[in-house]
Amino acid sequence: MTLSIATSRFCINRKIAPNLSIERFFNLVTQLGINKVELRNDMKSGRVTDDLTGQEVNALARQSGIEIVTINAVYPFNQLNEAVLQRTRQLLSDAQAVGAASLVLCPLNDGTPISAADTIAALKTLGPLFAEFGIQGLVEPLGFPQSSLRSAALAQTLIKEAGVPFRLLIDTFHHHLYEDAEKAFEQGVDVQQIGLVHLSGVTDPRPVAQLTDEERIMLSADDRLRSKQQVERLEKMGYTGLYAFEPFSSMMNDWQDADIIREIRNSIHLLNYSA
Repeated sequence: MTLSIATSRFCINRKIAPNLSIERFFNLVTQLGINKVELRNDMKSGRVTDDLTGQEVNALARQSGIEIVTINAVYPFNQLNEAVLQRTRQLLSDAQAVGAASLVLCPLNDGTPISAADTIAALKTLGPLFAEFGIQGLVEPLGFPQSSLRSAALAQTLIKEAGVPFRLLIDTFHHHLYEDAEKAFEQGVDVQQIGLVHLSGVTDPRPVAQLTDEERIMLSADDRLRSKQQVERLEKMGYTGLYAFEPFSSMMNDWQDADIIREIRNSIHLLNYSA
């Protein structure tokens, strides 16, 4: 299947450029002809905006023609306590200040089970808070064996049962890690309710259950995640939303601007043109 995904549907997660300032990151993205980015709260500075104010980041984005799609992430959204709620309010405030459209919600990932009822209750609590700030919530299942919410189909069901307008974030890495993902996906996931898709690649040969974020690189012809094939299926199912590149490996600490640009271009080419 030959894809033709428009450049306007690609987004760049800041994780690919850990050593770039926000201004340099925005400039690099525009060099690629892309105008959408994801910011994070787990960069070296520990803040979404580094040493800038939200208003300054918003102004830089406008000057660069950049759209800030999301901030990553509230954690753990399904184990709510006052500290998590306080972090959520801060991230919602950050999202509002920088002009981000949405905020990602990640489940507890330490082996502690969280019931469906507790996850629904958390979603019901968070729904009005997101509405107050005018920010879209994106629930991202994590496929790690120790994750408390691994299934995209289940996440979508819980969102519906909670009656909140949150959408689903699909990640090709986490889809691959969850051994039952394929069974439920086409029957259990409504692509119209997917708000974003994260893309990365893995070539490391270790068993799937042992894969971590450190093994996540950009796409390649020998990608074990089969991210290209996952994208093909999403397109066939009618997905028309955004794809964000989100590699995690520490190897990117050594990348220069030219390396980042090359890898993003190669990944887009692989998705659109390779056999």
